[in-house]
Amino acid sequence: MASGNPHRRRTRLTRNGHLENGFTLMEVMVALSVVAIALMAIYRMHSQTLFMDARGRFDTVATLLMGQKLADIATIELEDFSGNSGDFGNAHPGYAWRIQTEEVSSDLLKEDGPTLKRITITISLNGEASVFNLDTYRLLYE
Repeated sequence: MASGNPHRRRTRLTRNGHLENGFTLMEVMVALSVVAIALMAIYRMHSQTLFMDARGRFDTVATLLMGQKLADIATIELEDFSGNSGDFGNAHPGYAWRIQTEEVSSDLLKEDGPTLKRITITISLNGEASVFNLDTYRLLYE
């Protein structure tokens, strides 16, 4: 059987013979150091979580808006979109789109065949703070 009380308080004898309860300065400094290190790690994880949340939200909205622009391209002549840009209005404030097209040469296409065009769609938030790009291709028959 172990002797002593496990809940015993820390005591020490002072110079004049009185008992004093408490911790030494070194123990307090070590405890504060451990707490400071733990709080710094928690702060870093929290800031990374906030960044990942904002990036995830942008990627989700940009993907949906990209689908909307792809549907627009499917219904309208491609020449109407060349060098075109705009925003999404009040429904998605801060989001903007830009479409660029360029002809691409291919060894697989005949000279008198269709023209291959690369379509680059860019969705951005607040200028160029966050950018989402998509390249797609379309054959144009004349």
